[in-house]
Amino acid sequence: MRASYKLGVDIGSTTQKVALFDENGRLAFAKYERHHGYIVDTLLKTLGEVFAKFGDVKASFSITGSAGMGISEKFGYPFAQELVATSFYVETRYPEVRTIIDIGGEDSKIIFLENGRRDMTMNGSCAGGTGSFIDQIASLLDVSLEEMEKLASEAKRFYPIASRCGVFAKTDAQNLLSKKADIRDVALSTFRAVALQIKNSLLRGREIRPKVLFTGGPFAFLPTLKKTAKQIFDLSDDDAIEVEYPQNLAAFGAALLPNPKAKTSFLSQILEKLSEKEKRISISETVKEPLFKDEKDFFEWKARKEKYKTERISLEKLDGKKAFLGIDSGSTTTKIALIDEQNRLAFSYYANNKGDPVEAVVAGLKKLENELAAKKTNVKIQGSAATGYGEELIRSAFGLDFGTVETIAHFLAAQTFEPDVSFILDIGGQDMKAVYIENGTVKNIELNEACSSGCGSFIETFANSMN
Repeated sequence: MRASYKLGVDIGSTTQKVALFDENGRLAFAKYERHHGYIVDTLLKTLGEVFAKFGDVKASFSITGSAGMGISEKFGYPFAQELVATSFYVETRYPEVRTIIDIGGEDSKIIFLENGRRDMTMNGSCAGGTGSFIDQIASLLDVSLEEMEKLASEAKRFYPIASRCGVFAKTDAQNLLSKKADIRDVALSTFRAVALQIKNSLLRGREIRPKVLFTGGPFAFLPTLKKTAKQIFDLSDDDAIEVEYPQNLAAFGAALLPNPKAKTSFLSQILEKLSEKEKRISISETVKEPLFKDEKDFFEWKARKEKYKTERISLEKLDGKKAFLGIDSGSTTTKIALIDEQNRLAFSYYANNKGDPVEAVVAGLKKLENELAAKKTNVKIQGSAATGYGEELIRSAFGLDFGTVETIAHFLAAQTFEPDVSFILDIGGQDMKAVYIENGTVKNIELNEACSSGCGSFIETFANSMN
C-alpha cells in the first residue's frame, strides 16, 4: 500500500512556502520563493519539483496564507487560518514557546501563547514593520536584500528613520544619504525602524514572554534584523529559540493540522486540477470601462497628447549663446534641463539617484559636457538653480546661483508652457502635490502628509513585487 503524505502550502502577499511531510510526520520537502504575482504558476512549478523527486505520491493537501484563501475557494482545497496553522505547529513541536513574532511581506503579527490560549495582534493597513518596508529601502539604496544584510551587519551606529511608512522612511534615508551618512548605518537604521514599529504598534500593553520564536522570511534571511529585534524587545539569546526553516512554519502547520475536510489525492490529480484554465481565470464583476475602446481610440489620444510639447533647440544652435541650467534633485530621481533665452529646451536628463544624489548630478552634467564636446559647442551658462529634496545640497555642492521651492518651479514652468494654467498635479517619487492657480498666481497647494499611496515609489514597489 502506497504511503500517504501531508502537503501544506502557505501563499502570502509576496512569497509562497511549500512543505511535504511523510507518513511518520518527518519533513521530506520544504521550499520558499517569491511568486511575483504568478501564484498558481509558481505553485505548479514547485509541486512539479515535488513530483519529480517523490513520484506520484498520495497526499492530503491544505492551504493557508493571505493569498491562499482565493486558491482554496477556486479549487476546493481545505483552508487553514494562518494563525491557527502556525500556532498548532509551534505548540506541537516547541511547547516551551510563549511568544511568536512574525514578519511577512505585507503584514506583521505577534502571537501570544498561554495555557492553551492563543491571542494575536496584527498590523493594520500600513506596511511599516514588514518585508515590503525593507524592500523599499533596499531599492532606494540600490542593493539586494543579501547585500543590505551584509551592510547592516557592518554598521557602527543608527539614525532615527520613520517607521510607519516605507516611502516616508525613504525620505529620511535619502536625507541621510544626502548628508553622506554611511550606507551601512542607513541599512541598520532601517532594520531598527522595522523592529520599533512592531514593538510600538503590536504590543498594545502586552508583555513579551520567553521563549520567543521569530518567524517569517525577513527574520529567516536577515540575521541582523533578528539581532536588532532582540535588542528592541530586551531579549537575550537564551530568551529566543532557533528553529529550522522559520520562514515555512505556517506551511508546516497547514500540512500537519488535523482537518476533517482534508482529502487525500494523488499528486498528479492535484497538478491536473490546478492546471484547469477555466478555474484559474476569473473576471471581476466590477470591471470598469476600458481607458480606450480600441487601438484607433488609443492612437487618437496619443496624437492629441503629443501635440503639446516643449519647444526645443539643438545644442549646435546654442554655440556661443546664453543658456540657463536647472537641476531638480528629487527623493528618488535627478532631472537636469538646459534652456536658451527663449525657454527652448536644448538638453534634458532623468535618472535614478541610486542612493547618491550628488553622484547622480555629476553623471548628468558629464553627459551634458560630453554632448557639447561631441558637437563642438560652447555655451555661456548665465544662470543656474536647484530645486527638489536636495536643493540645498546640490546648490552648495555645485556652486549654483540660487535655489527655488519645487512648487514655484512647477508653476513657473507650467505658466510658460500654458499661460492660462489653472491646476497642476505632480506625482513624484515620494510625494504628490496639487497646485491651484487663480488669476496668474498660486492660490493653494495641497501635499500628501501621512501616506505614500499614490506616489511613484508606491507604483515602483508594486511593480517590483510582480517582477
